[in-house]
Amino acid sequence: MNAMQIKELLAAVQDGRCGVDQAMERLRDWPAEEMGFACLDHHRALRTGFPEVVYGENKSAGQISAILEKQLARSTTVMATRVLAEKAAEVCAALPALVFHEAARMLTGREETIRPCAARGRVVVVSAGTSDMPVAEEAVVTARHLGHPVDTIYDVGVAGIHRLLAHRSLLVTATVLIVVAGMEGALPSVVGGLVDRPVIAVPTSVGYGTGFGGFAALLGMLNSCAPGVAVVNIDNGFGAGCLAAAINRL
Repeated sequence: MNAMQIKELLAAVQDGRCGVDQAMERLRDWPAEEMGFACLDHHRALRTGFPEVVYGENKSAGQISAILEKQLARSTTVMATRVLAEKAAEVCAALPALVFHEAARMLTGREETIRPCAARGRVVVVSAGTSDMPVAEEAVVTARHLGHPVDTIYDVGVAGIHRLLAHRSLLVTATVLIVVAGMEGALPSVVGGLVDRPVIAVPTSVGYGTGFGGFAALLGMLNSCAPGVAVVNIDNGFGAGCLAAAINRL
């Protein structure tokens, strides 16, 4: 439950559209709800501006379904990350209100339930290669379902820099950019040298042996000579989407 939902509930009690007992029932498990295998933090959206999001890896389809069912009873802004297709099919069969984003490996509520937030502008997500798209899409789905408009520019890595430069007019319209790259991780430095906006760099585990599962890209991004570049963890598109939303939010 976020601040707007609490205000709506209090207003409904005030003008008689909702009884006190009914309001108390809605608040009964707030701010936290114990489920045995999980303790849901219903207070998180009010406290931080972001709802609790389910990390789906190593959770069973039944556990994910049970958690999301509880969350759907209170909000349409629900997300689960790192969910495999087979597991997602089971969850969606149990909860038809959900949608599976295969490229992003995420479950969310349907697009029509997204509440646009008070955003300063647009988020632009840039990926170096097609192989980086799963991480980029995780960032896209996250930011969009937090209520932010998002544009994408894919497969514009430094091996063919003219592809990136062809999109410069879009790059400069962004309020914040998320730049996703594996291999040597050079793309965020290039983008950082072209724009006067914050750049969130996301290293991916894409690359050959000496990429060390994304460490080469991570170290390259941490050593960027372009000012205004921040770096999140390897393959952490979700974290980048949340950070971009925080920067873009009024």
